Amino acid sequence: MKKVLKEILNTSLYLFIVLCGIYVVIHFIGQRTQVVGQSMESTLSNNDNLIVDKLTYHFHEPKRFDIVVFPFHQEENTFYIKRIIGMPGETVYIDEQGTIYINNEVLEESYGKEVILDAGLAYEPITLGDDEYFVMGDNRNNSSDSRDPTVGNISRSDIIGRAWIRIWPLDKFGVLEHQ
Repeated sequence: MKKVLKEILNTSLYLFIVLCGIYVVIHFIGQRTQVVGQSMESTLSNNDNLIVDKLTYHFHEPKRFDIVVFPFHQEENTFYIKRIIGMPGETVYIDEQGTIYINNEVLEESYGKEVILDAGLAYEPITLGDDEYFVMGDNRNNSSDSRDPTVGNISRSDIIGRAWIRIWPLDKFGVLEHQ
């Protein structure tokens, strides 16, 4: 009887440690998320499953072109995934031809290859605060992002983490490139 109780206790302790480890990983290191929609095409596709790195930004600040996850405050339990375009303190502007300017200089990038048809809020220069980021989807004409008043600029405290690894579909499995 003692042997059985000892085995039950050991198994229970083992399961408790595993569950605590899973809790720590999910809440502090990484979490799984699923892409819904085409706003990040062709980098990310609808139904891609990702692991979000929640640890990196505890050691350094987000960088331009990082793909980040943040809550959409208009809907509970809804998260957006977008690319950082504008950094804190910068001024972002999109002209009539769809060209993005950062501090009056053309942004050199290779992600949003289509001509932007709607500059949204960025039709006038937007100066970001000390902890604000301007984010956009790679599919520029099919993305609700910082150009949209319901999204706007993203504060640093709202960034949950950066998209790290695509785990599904398996044929696209791998670490995501940000720069």
